Amino acid sequence: PLLSDSLMTYPFPPYHRYVCHCCDKERGLLGAVFLVERNSICGVYWHPTILQSHMIAKMSSPVELLIMQALCWVHDDLSQVDIGSYILKVCGQEEVLQNKHSLGSHEYVQNCRKWETEIKLQLLAQSTMRRDLARTSTQYKTVDQVLQAVKKLCSALGEVETPAITDAVKRLKHSVNLPKSRTPEVRIHNIAVYILVLVYYEPQESIYVQMCNLSLSCSSSYEKYYLMCALTHNGRNLFKPVQSKKVGTYKSFFYHIKWDELINFPISVALLPLETMLSLTLYGVLNQNASNSPDSNKQRKGPELLGKVTMPLFDFRRVLSRGTKLLNLWMTPQSSPSGAAGKRMNLCPDPQALETPDPDIKRKIEKGDHTLLSSHRLTRADKQLLWDHRHHCRGYEHSLPKILSSAPSWDWGSMAEIHALLHHWSPLSPVSALELLDSKFADTEVRSMAVSWIESCSDDELTDYLPQLVQALKFESHLKNSLVIFLLSRAEGNINIAHYLYWLLKDAVQDPAFGQRYSHVLGALLCLCSARLRAELEKQTQLVHLLGALAEKVRQASSSNRQVVLQEGLERVQSYFQRNNCRLPLSPSLVAKELNVKACSFFNSNAVPLKLALVNADQLGEEINVMFKAGEDLRQDMLALQMIRIMDRIWLQEGLDLRIVNFKCISTGKDKGMVELVSSSETLRKIQVEYGVTGSFKDKPLAEWLRKYNPAEDEYEKASENFIYSCAGCCVATYLLGICDRHNDNIMLRTTGHMFHIDFGKFLGHAQMIGSFKRDRAPFVLTSDMAYVINGGERPTSRFQLFIDLCSQAYNLIRKHSSLFLNLLSLMTQSGLPELTGAQDLKYVYDALQPQTTDAEATVFFTRLIESSLGSVATKFNFFIHNLAQLRFSGLPSNDEPILSFSPRTYTLKQDGRIRDAFVYSFQKRYNPDKHYTYVVRVLREGQNEPQFVFRTFDEFQELHNKLTILFPLWKLPGFPNKMVLGRTHIKDVASKRKVELNSYVHSLMRSSTEVSQCDLVYTFFHPIARDDKTEGLDGLPKIPGVPAAGRVEGEVKLSVSYRNSTLFIMVMHIKDLVSDDGTDPNPYVKTYLLPDPHKTSKRKTKISRKTRNPTFNEMLVYSGYSKETLKQRELQLSVLSAESLRENCYLGGITLSLKDFDLSQETVKWGSFLHSTFLQS
Repeated sequence: PLLSDSLMTYPFPPYHRYVCHCCDKERGLLGAVFLVERNSICGVYWHPTILQSHMIAKMSSPVELLIMQALCWVHDDLSQVDIGSYILKVCGQEEVLQNKHSLGSHEYVQNCRKWETEIKLQLLAQSTMRRDLARTSTQYKTVDQVLQAVKKLCSALGEVETPAITDAVKRLKHSVNLPKSRTPEVRIHNIAVYILVLVYYEPQESIYVQMCNLSLSCSSSYEKYYLMCALTHNGRNLFKPVQSKKVGTYKSFFYHIKWDELINFPISVALLPLETMLSLTLYGVLNQNASNSPDSNKQRKGPELLGKVTMPLFDFRRVLSRGTKLLNLWMTPQSSPSGAAGKRMNLCPDPQALETPDPDIKRKIEKGDHTLLSSHRLTRADKQLLWDHRHHCRGYEHSLPKILSSAPSWDWGSMAEIHALLHHWSPLSPVSALELLDSKFADTEVRSMAVSWIESCSDDELTDYLPQLVQALKFESHLKNSLVIFLLSRAEGNINIAHYLYWLLKDAVQDPAFGQRYSHVLGALLCLCSARLRAELEKQTQLVHLLGALAEKVRQASSSNRQVVLQEGLERVQSYFQRNNCRLPLSPSLVAKELNVKACSFFNSNAVPLKLALVNADQLGEEINVMFKAGEDLRQDMLALQMIRIMDRIWLQEGLDLRIVNFKCISTGKDKGMVELVSSSETLRKIQVEYGVTGSFKDKPLAEWLRKYNPAEDEYEKASENFIYSCAGCCVATYLLGICDRHNDNIMLRTTGHMFHIDFGKFLGHAQMIGSFKRDRAPFVLTSDMAYVINGGERPTSRFQLFIDLCSQAYNLIRKHSSLFLNLLSLMTQSGLPELTGAQDLKYVYDALQPQTTDAEATVFFTRLIESSLGSVATKFNFFIHNLAQLRFSGLPSNDEPILSFSPRTYTLKQDGRIRDAFVYSFQKRYNPDKHYTYVVRVLREGQNEPQFVFRTFDEFQELHNKLTILFPLWKLPGFPNKMVLGRTHIKDVASKRKVELNSYVHSLMRSSTEVSQCDLVYTFFHPIARDDKTEGLDGLPKIPGVPAAGRVEGEVKLSVSYRNSTLFIMVMHIKDLVSDDGTDPNPYVKTYLLPDPHKTSKRKTKISRKTRNPTFNEMLVYSGYSKETLKQRELQLSVLSAESLRENCYLGGITLSLKDFDLSQETVKWGSFLHSTFLQS
């Protein structure tokens, strides 16, 4: 299975490591570790040899370049080595990289770069690769014999090879996984041969024209060929001859030319004379580089005439000739073409030749093309307008589905017009053609044409759209149709497609109305698969049956008996693995050989899903962790994850990497399925409850959890960046899909900072209800603890402006592809999903996409959503309620989890040595991420002469005490100081008082019973962590950040300026680095005027942002009724002021812009500096 090369590459972290294992018979197994800096491999270290060298392989370089560099170390002379006979295999997966594609284009490489993990590749000879899933050699031999026989037959018939023969050869080759696929049936081949023989011996019944018997020397003399087509009468052209497109030669059995082009003449057949002749003349465009061409020394100025043929257009019965004809092309003396090539004319009028419609009509057509994203939303007036001007709409190629759905009738009298429109329309992109497979298009010709357009998509794109294509089978009139043949042919040529199509069909067989149809298609798929592939799919089915039965038993068991039931069931599954290795339904590249029974468990949720750890069959691969659910329909999760994956692909193709976590999920039958578990991740609930049941109301848990796993400053900054980008992607995706039931147990955070959502049981705005109230009140989940990570502290910073810009950019990019998502969801409305049943559910997505608005207006709209979500108390309260509901599962973490939020692991007395004494030595003021005091604890252990110093905050001391009370509920523990401080006591005095109280607490704690004083919790608390080692000195205090000088004006503003419909739109976006006179955070707002304005009628103001030096407004200030000429004489004056309640508003900065410097025909987005009063293009 080969992966996509169409995804954008990810930004590079400072270093990546590539591990490549190379196998050579003479030198044994060698391992190469490639160190990557930015975009290139900069060094290689080989083991066990001591060879070291320097090598360069950019991520944009093809894979074969890396193979070549690796082979340099195992072969002395590369000229004797066939580079193409080697491949790079992904360690731990049955996947190989494509040699001709770039290294960074593969999904596996991209994921490793995203997670900053080692990229492990194994260098193998192609001959060593397993091919047991492919067809057998006997099948190859049989096909080769058929091809040879057909070639001999064609040779006997004058070396004639018809397009039907060529197409049948391609289909037959692909049926054994050779080149590109069409259809696997050998019967097609027989029919093509029969037609050839029939045409050859009965040429009077045909109309087919082909250049035959073109020798190799001739083909190399000419670069391109074209036909001049003419209708003649009495030796004179009735019309200007029409020239075909210029094409090169194509070789199958023989060299031949293929146009696949329709030539039309602009006259009714009834008006043609009965003696009309069809004249076809072949010309060759000479190849100027050909030295062996005839008369190669002569100067050639134009194309050469190669042959000519004519035939009567009407037969002796005065009937127009039709069907396929085989005509002999006669060679004629050289001559130059007469007359210029005529313009191509179609049965449908050329839009350029039509009379220009009324400007008002044209505006309506253009508006309809951009805003009527789905034909479901067309009104009767819209349909009438589109059909009346259907030929003008050909300039908007994606409007074809809307035009066809606007046809007034589909009776036999209308079909000619509809089909003519269809066949002369510019080819649609595969994603646009998907809409033509919807239930409202029942016509076979329309659906066949849609399939022909979809055929151009790559295998990876096709895999993304498989669920919708499987659903579209319901809307076909007959079982044998273009869509079925297309899906089966592509499945036959790609194991990934066959694998996923199998499981989609297995799931669809449960459909009560269409189950029988799907079972027939499933049977056809299995017949086309090789015997080994069928056996593999059968093994997967057996594994799913075992896991489904086990999951159901565990779910039905009582809480006290579940572990026993699980262990008994795991033994049966383990015995199955003793007989077989098995590929997983999640991906055919994942092969497991057994269970790691000790690591298997179950989750304490309503469905009680199984947590399974499987040992990778590839010894170089890592353990495979999956979840198996029974009792829940995973099809909705599959659909939501598919939509998010397609969004991510769109963002990446546009150069926006939002660090989206894509994980696999597949439904394997009614109410059961398998989900991939993302490693090194934890739910927000588990992170927040480290700070107590009210941890969801606190701001620091997420930031401190990330800092625990990323102690170095650069590591934490990278994790914070990942959080900002991934959080932006989550906000946009969950809003557009209306993902509901969002609590802190179905939002997860990875130690690398990547945030992602799980469990999509509620979507498209179907919120969880508590009585008559919606549980999800905010547009999406964005809480203050998330904002704390984004800002890098409590105060708003320019990092939050970056977050808003990322959200706005991502939102607008998806809006440009609105029709794609509406079409994909529309095709699923009859899939049986309870929350996607019709137009009312699609309306949620349509409204969320805001298709009728401009990008600037959409930015303002989404900014308000961000403000609404961040200001919602309901989300935090929802988290808190969920924490209470989960208290029955609470307690201290298990042994493999950290027991203190700031320590990455658990430490014991045996590991560190007994603590003789500990006391609070002093305290220090810190400013990262916010101003706080930390307490220096001096720890002395037995066997150590020098004491250790650890630095702990008051909150961390309190966390220790809280968890000791949980662990030792019956012990009498020392009293802990009160955190609350009354009055306006100076913070340093508070810290000094707490130092004494904490020292007393530590003294009492270390002298309490040994069960308490020597427990793992206490020893983990006093164990030095990374930040303790990096603290320099015990007496030095950080300097207080400087207070800005009075009267200083600094800062920058970001504006969007646009003009349309006599209206000037000024969007105030961001302001950063504001300075106030007293050094406090101001309350900024923006005021604008259009100067000159003596009466101040053009005054516009934004809202006030509270206590921030980096406000985000994203507010639109509108000036209506101004012409462009008037505005070019005006200046925009912008001022930023701080709103003060007890004194006059304070001026923070300003700028004046001359509107004549702006191109008002397009939107301009700029940053401007208050300090220098200049403006810079962003």
